[in-house]
Parts: sequence; structure tokens; C-alpha cells
Amino acid sequence: MSTLFPERNPFDILVRNFLQKTHQYQTLVESKLPHPVDIYENDNGLGLDIACTGIPKEDIEILIEGNTIKIHYNKPALDDKEVEYLHKGIAKRSFHLGWKIDNKYDLPKASAEFINGLLKVTVPLAKGNETKKLKIK
Repeated sequence: MSTLFPERNPFDILVRNFLQKTHQYQTLVESKLPHPVDIYENDNGLGLDIACTGIPKEDIEILIEGNTIKIHYNKPALDDKEVEYLHKGIAKRSFHLGWKIDNKYDLPKASAEFINGLLKVTVPLAKGNETKKLKIK
């Protein structure tokens, strides 16, 4: 469900190509790279920054189901003829991301904002989930 541990990253492709003698080399252009996401934690809670360059915010769907957050975008079919790119570096492909969020975060109070092509999801820390130190009797 998560793209935190993709099956193929550039290093994996390099190692696989080096060790597999029977297959031809696979370029990064031919492989599907994971969608760019930054996940971080600060004093306020959990943050997810998802790159959404060229994607209208109205086309992005964020669902919260229990302790899971899911973020979807389905690329619409092209209306006009296909463009022949000389170089294609901006990914406007569909993505389906999802993560299970720890109970120390208050997922129902999550918020999202769209700033300059970056979807920023913030999940605050839950109240009452502070670390307790038990005294041994």
C-alpha cells in the first residue's frame, strides 16, 4: 500500500542490472519510479508533502478510514492528440498512496492545504498519548 519501500528504485535497478547477466540494462526512463513524497515529524505532529505538479487540487481525493489515510489522483484520459516529448521530467501520472498512522497522532483532526503544486497534509499529535513513566513497586 505504501510507496515508502518501492520495489524498484534507481539503486535497486543498478544492482539488479549489474548482477543479472541474462537481462539487458533497464534505464530509469523505462522503470516506474515511486511518486515523490516527504514524510516528517515535528513538535506539532506528522507531516506529508506530496508533489502534485500540474495537478488541479480538485482532482485529488484524501480519504481517512480508521487509522489509514489514502491519497488518490486518477489522471484523466487525454482529449487531444498525444504530444511527442523531447524530454519528460514532470510526472503527471495517477497515484494511489496510503499509510497506516500510529495512534499517537490524531488522524481525524488532519488538515490539508495545496501550496504551489505541493499537497501538504498535517496530522497533529493526539492529546493524552504522552509517554508515561511507571514506578516499579
